[in-house]
Amino acid sequence: MKNIYFLIVLLVTFTSCLNTSKRDCKDYKIGTFTFEYIVNGESKTGYITRSKNLQIETYDNKIDSSEVRWVNDCEVIFKTINPKRMVDKNDIHLKILTTTDSSYTFEYSYVGKTQKQKGIAFKTKLKKK
Repeated sequence: MKNIYFLIVLLVTFTSCLNTSKRDCKDYKIGTFTFEYIVNGESKTGYITRSKNLQIETYDNKIDSSEVRWVNDCEVIFKTINPKRMVDKNDIHLKILTTTDSSYTFEYSYVGKTQKQKGIAFKTKLKKK
């Protein structure tokens, strides 16, 4: 009986260490996305259009454009094209943590900084005109 109990505990221990999160990042390198963010306690929606070399973000009545440089399939560096503030001159490192069929969870920070923030982006379809 002790051996069966030990075997079950050992099996549970090893299976709990497996990472079952899906991470198919290639589907999110190019496309249009929405994301939610909070300003002064109010939830707002932002929009992203990303091509191979360019990302355009629209949020809080602002538009930011960044050069896109993929480090690997799941990590990207954004460099603001026309920074207006000193903080905008810092590159941003984004890492996709998990993916689903319609969204990805990510963490991001300024390059060289340890403080990271997380978010979720949802893939959208362009409306035909």
